[in-house]
Parts: sequence; C-alpha cells; structure tokens
Amino acid sequence: MSSGDKFLGRLLKRAPPAALDLPDLLGSPASGLHLFLDADGRVLQAAGPLRHLLGQQAPTDSPLPLNAWVLPHSTLAIEGRPADWQGQPLDLDFPGLGGQPLHLRGWVQPQGDGWLMQLMDIADLLLERQQSRQREACQRMAGHIAEQLRACSLLRLPSVVAEQLQAIAQRWRIPCLALALPDEHEQGWRIHGRYVAHDAPALWEDGQRLGTPLDSLNGSAPQRIGAHHGLDEHTRVQATFGNADGLAVPYSDDRGTVAWLLCGVYRAEDGAPHLADLDWMLLASALAGPLLGRLREQEHHRQLERLESLQGLLGTGWWELSGNGESVQLAPALAADLQLDTEALPLGHWLEQIHPADREELRSRLTALQLHGEALSLCVRLRRPDAWYRVQGQVAGSGEGRRLVGFMLDISDIKNQQQQTAAAHARLDNLIASSPAVIYVQRYVEGALLPSFFSASLQPLLGWRLEDLDAAALAERIHPDDRDGYFERCRQLLREGSVRARYRLRDHRGDYHWLLDEARLLRNDLGLPVEAVGLWLDVTDATLAAEQIRQSEERYRILVEDSPAMICRYRPDLILTFGNQPLAHYLECTPQQLPGIDLGSWLSDEQRAAFLQRLAALTPDNPVSTAEISLQLPGREHAWWVWSDRGVFDEQGRLTEVQAVGRDNTEVRRSQQQLTQSAKMATLGEMATGLAHEINQPLNVMRMAIVNVLKRLGNGDVQVDYLTDKLNRIDAQVQRAAKVVDHMRVFGRRSEIERQLFNPATAIEGTLSLLAEGMRGKGVDLRISETPFAVHCRGYVDQLEQVLINLMVNARDALLGKRESDPAFKPWISIYAERDEHKVRLWVEDNGGGIDPRLLERIFEPFFTTKPVGVGTGLGLSVSYGIVENMGGHLSVRNSADGARFCIELPIAPDEA
Repeated sequence: MSSGDKFLGRLLKRAPPAALDLPDLLGSPASGLHLFLDADGRVLQAAGPLRHLLGQQAPTDSPLPLNAWVLPHSTLAIEGRPADWQGQPLDLDFPGLGGQPLHLRGWVQPQGDGWLMQLMDIADLLLERQQSRQREACQRMAGHIAEQLRACSLLRLPSVVAEQLQAIAQRWRIPCLALALPDEHEQGWRIHGRYVAHDAPALWEDGQRLGTPLDSLNGSAPQRIGAHHGLDEHTRVQATFGNADGLAVPYSDDRGTVAWLLCGVYRAEDGAPHLADLDWMLLASALAGPLLGRLREQEHHRQLERLESLQGLLGTGWWELSGNGESVQLAPALAADLQLDTEALPLGHWLEQIHPADREELRSRLTALQLHGEALSLCVRLRRPDAWYRVQGQVAGSGEGRRLVGFMLDISDIKNQQQQTAAAHARLDNLIASSPAVIYVQRYVEGALLPSFFSASLQPLLGWRLEDLDAAALAERIHPDDRDGYFERCRQLLREGSVRARYRLRDHRGDYHWLLDEARLLRNDLGLPVEAVGLWLDVTDATLAAEQIRQSEERYRILVEDSPAMICRYRPDLILTFGNQPLAHYLECTPQQLPGIDLGSWLSDEQRAAFLQRLAALTPDNPVSTAEISLQLPGREHAWWVWSDRGVFDEQGRLTEVQAVGRDNTEVRRSQQQLTQSAKMATLGEMATGLAHEINQPLNVMRMAIVNVLKRLGNGDVQVDYLTDKLNRIDAQVQRAAKVVDHMRVFGRRSEIERQLFNPATAIEGTLSLLAEGMRGKGVDLRISETPFAVHCRGYVDQLEQVLINLMVNARDALLGKRESDPAFKPWISIYAERDEHKVRLWVEDNGGGIDPRLLERIFEPFFTTKPVGVGTGLGLSVSYGIVENMGGHLSVRNSADGARFCIELPIAPDEA
C-alpha cells in the first residue's frame, strides 16, 4: 500500500478495501493539498504536505463526499458535482489539528475518469486581508475622530472626546478606556476623558491624577501591561491598571510623549488581533493630536485674553516701528488709551501725542534704536494733564527678520505719586526747618532713651543744642513739679509704644516753657525697641490762654447762674438740655430737673406751631431769631416772654441745638393792653355824640310811629294793616339800636389773648356800623368800595376796628375844622382795600388838605397831637401803629393830592396765601 493510501486510511480510521486500493495517481506533489475525486465529488485519495495537518476523521467503510471534509460554512462553495466546479476558484476551510481551521484555495480539473482538486494554503493571504480591512476601518475611524475634534466648539470639546472614546471602546470591545494628558499643576499625568462599559470596573475617574508611573514606560510603541508581558517590575504601572491586563498607547510630538491612550482590563491579542502597533498609535494620534491642538489653542486664547486684560489693567500695550522708521503699529488697547482712531499711523502723528518737553528726546532715542540698535527706555508725558508713560524698545531678530518692537506702560499713578511724594518731602523738610515744633529722636540703649537728634527749631525756642541736652541734663531742666510725670512718660512710651504728655522745660534764660510732647516708639522686625521719634510743641501761650478761658468760663458760669434773664439750650424738638435758675424758677422746678422737659408743653398748639416754624427758618447764614411768645405757666395767667434763639448747626447745615435767652415781658404786655384798652375807651368816649345820634335816630322813628298809632286809636280809625306796618317799623328800629349797642359792647371788651384768623372786611363793616350814621349826620360823605375778595389775616379784629375808627375820627375832625373856615367845603372820606400774593392793604383817605410835611415823621409818636390842648390825648395814632405792628403789619401815611392817605398793610395768613 502506498503512503497516500496509508494516509487516507488513517484519515478514514479504517483500512481501505482491496477494491479501492488505487495507485498513487497524484504522484508526490511538492506543496499544498491534492484531492482525487470521483464524478460525484467523493474523495478517493489525498496527497501533499498539508494532508498531515488535517484533523478530519472520516468513516472507513466508503469514500466520503467532499462536504464531510470541509467545515460547515464552506458547503455552499461545493454544491453540485466536480464537473460544475470546473473553472471556478474554490475557497475551502478544513478542520486542522488543535482545532485551528486550514484556509485553502484551489480548483478542479479532469484527471482520467475522475477529478483532481489542487489546493494551497491562503491563511497568510486572508490574514493580510483582514489586517488590511481592520487598518482601513482604523484609519476611517481615526479620520472621523480627528475631524470631529477639529470641527467641534471648545465648549463641546469634553463631550466630543467622551463620545469618541466610547466609539473606540465599542468598536474593539474595550471595557475601560481613558485618555491621559500631562498634569498642568503637578508632575505626572491626569485623566482627561474616559469610558467604562456597564459591566466593567471603573479604573479611572475624570480629572484623576495618575502621578508619574506612566513615565517609566517606553513612549515609542504601545506597551502591554500584565505579568505575562514581562513587566512585573513595573508594579506602579500595574497598580494604575488595577493589576489587570491592559494596553498603554503613547502619542508623541516635538515635545516628547504628550498623551497616553489607556485600555484597561483588555488584551489586544484577543480583542483586536488584527490591529498592529501602528494602528493603535494612529488611533491615539487621531484622538490626542487634535485634542492637544485645541487645548493649546484654547490656552493660547486664554493667555491672549489674560494678556489683554493685564494690558488693560496696567494701561500698557506693544508698539512696532516699521523698517524705514516712518510709521508705527500700536496695540488696539494702547491706541484706545492714547485716544487714537487707528492702530497704524505715521510716526509724527504718534509723536504729536507726546508732550513737547519730551518729544524731541523720544525722537532721538528712536533714531538711535533704529540706526544703532541702542535699547530705548524713557519716561515721557502726554499732552493730556498728569498722563505719564514709560516707553521701552529693542531690536528683535536680525537680517531680514529684524524688527523694532517695544511697549508703553502707563505710569501716571506712580509718577504723580512720586511728584506728590517729592512735594510732600519738600514740604516736610521745609516744615521741619521752619516749624516752631521741635522734632527729636531718642535712641534706645539698654532700657534707656538717649537724645540723638533735635531739629533746628530747638535753638530759637529754648536756646539749647544737642550736646546741652543729654539724658541727665534733660531731666535736670524739667520743672521739679513735672519730673515724676516725665519719667512716667518714658516708662509709658516703652510699655505702650506711644505717649502724649505735657510738662515744663527750662530754656537757657531760666524761663519755663509748657511743652506738648508726642512720641512713638519704633521697633525692629523682632519687636525690640530701636528708637523713639517725637516732637515738642510750645503750648505756653495756649496753656495760659486755656487757664484764662477756664477762669472766663467760671465767670460765665456764675454770670449765667446769677443772671436775671432766662438762659437755656434745647433740641430742635423743644426738649431742654440746660436751663439756669431763673428759667427753673418760672417753671417751678430746679435747674437739675430742666433737662428732658418739653418747652413746648406750656405753649398752645398755635404758639407751638409758630415756634417750630420760626426755628425751621434758621440757617447758618441767619442763625438768630427773636419773637414774643405766650405761655400758660403753672398756676399763673398768660405770660409773655421776649425770646431770642440762636441756632447751632453741624457741618451739613442741619440744626442740632438752639441756644436761647429770654426775659419776662408780661408786665410790659399788660401795660400795652391796658393802654390799648384805654385808647379804645377814649375812642368810645369821643364817639359818644355820634353813638347817641345812632341810638336817638331809631328812638325818634319809634316815637313818631307810636304817636301816629295813638292818634288813629283816638279817632277810632285803626286798621290791621296800618298797625302791622307801624309795628314792623318799630321792630326794625329796635334791631338797629340793639345792633349798635351790641357792637359797642363787643368793641369795648378786652382783646383775645391768642391771635385769631379774621377777614379785614369784617373790621370795615364794624367800623361803619358805629360811625357811618354819625358821619353822614355831620355832612361827611363816606365813599366805601366793596371788597371783591375774601382773605384772612391773623390778629385781633376789634383792634383793627379801633385803628380804623381812630383814622376816621381824626379825618372827620380835620374835615369839620376845615369846613368851619370854608362853609362851601364838601368833606369826604374814602375807604377801600386791595391785595397781592402776600399782603392786604386797607386805605383811609380824606380831602382835608393833608398833614404838614414837617409833622409826618412825628405823627406816630406817643402823646404827639395837632389838636388843641384838652381835645386829644396824642395816643390814638401811636397805639394804632403798635396794634398794626403787633399783627405783623405796618401803618404808614403820606399826602395825596386832596389830603392825607393812611395805609394799613397786613400779611395774609400762610394757609390763605
């Protein structure tokens, strides 16, 4: 039996029968596998080197069809008979030893009465094809990843990285995948993005610091992690991968290894056997390269933003001079700071922004920079006030790449502070040189303070020099009564670090000066005393003046306490804070009980409102106000005080306190009231004749009516209508007489204590009710103009009537006197009123020829009269003037074309105005 028969027998696990003992028709092929088939496709014989690798065991009783030799998934390729397969390539998979399939490709051709199938091994070809397909898939994914990372926004970059990691992990079934980038804040690496399958352990977290274990790996090729890979010595690396298998794929650029693609719980040989190291590095490059570029771009933008922000905060910016030196390019922020509309401008335009005092020096330095490469550093002023810039420049590069660049830094604050500091130092030096105060320094030596410096003002003030005032001599020149205080001053200075004391020091003439000593102790970094710095201020005059003030205040206190006037202080809400003895006496309490008492509690509501209104009108320019106030004191009738207030204001002009002085004006006020009442009664006396006429006139009418009624009764001719008419006439005359008598009673009583609101027209009506009939009876024509307006004034209506009566009676007497000398004279008196926004004016005018101009100035003086002796008292106009003034008005007189013209001017009440 040939070797082929033996192999086929072993393959079929039986000895071939004699009928099938065929000759070796295939000969001895050099390679591959050769199968001889019958017309039905059954294998008769196998030859070739690959027949020893077949793992198929077929039955031995008969030849097997080709379907029994190949793996199931190849059956479609061998359907039919060998005659049907001729001219077609056949890819067949045979079971091999160890369970590994054999991938063979062949064809059939006729061979005698059978068919010869020649097959060769195409495993390497299939492996290359799979690797090529995997490589193409890997390249497509890498391109997609790079495109996604480059196209996405910086805001979505983290989420896109996570999406691409998930795509890689799902494509090659990687349980745990992460990307590690260099840690910006520490040495080592940090997880920038990760993906974890739902059933895989989470080896890493976003942002997790990995330290430096990855630095021990070779960054030129993917590194497989695990004991079977020979990396047992890298225990820290294995710990990073959770002591499980893994793959670390590096990404390198010109900076070295800058990223690692970490595959955890993963063996590349199992999960992606067809991916080569270059494929893994391509994936890492596609993921890390664009990502690092975007991150660097983001960092670059951030640095630019920080730089622009810093330039904006510092007021700085770059500038670049063109090669020919004719134009300059400015940073946008710098151009805005210089108030320029463009960033590229001629050099002369830029230099025009510089102050003329610094312009030529800057031009010269720029020329030296351009021609000789001398570095530029110069402080210049702008044409704007108080604007300083530091201009620096240098040559960058060489040859054709040579550039003239620099920056401008706003140093206005620093320069202005330097100027202010220099001015302050100059003022301080001048102050030290010219100040009357003595500035001194005492150095600290073993617990003692020894004088080491005195300013030049020591000599003019005390006549001593530094060598005259060592520690012992200084203590000897202190006034004996003040030495204890001086030594206590030294101890307090060392204990507390600062002191303020006052003592007397003898000068070279033997006179003592009061010195105000203020000192501060200076310490080093360890807190140990170094020296004391202080000053002596001669306060001799101030001390003597303070003593005089103290004595003056004592005299003032005695004056205030013993003064008969009422002196007090109170807040704007009328709460007393101080009061002297006379005020306490009036208020029936002690001076100690006055603080906290409401001064307005003794005022009526009207008086209190007027009082507060007067205080509200006080200003820093007009802080004083004087008025008469009426109070209802405890157990007394109304009292009148003449009260003078002076306001005290704070820095904002707000009233904080009121200082007041008052005197009791009650007796004077009562005398004035008695005088007014006396004048009023005198006026009634002077009107007696006219009043008698006013009463007799209705009596005569009533008498005539009664006589006529009695005559009719005597004749028996009495009619009801006649009697009714007469009785009505009698009743009208009774009312007329009663009205006159009632008004006389009202007019004759004392005025109200509080001023009241009244209409001046009421006073005119009352005056006419008393005088009209009498005037007309004596032939005086009254010209009364109706008042077309209704206003209210504050005062006393009866007193205004008294003024009007005085004026009309005086006018009547003057008119009747003139008629005696001129019987043809026709006297008249005119009364009319007018008003403006703030005042009402009542005019009383006659045609009596007027008043002698020489007497106009004296007409309102008390007891002055032009009437004969025994006829007038001389008080009517004086009292009238006082009445009008007391109501806040003014009474005046002047001559008109016909006679005298008196004007009563009264203020309209504020609510009416």
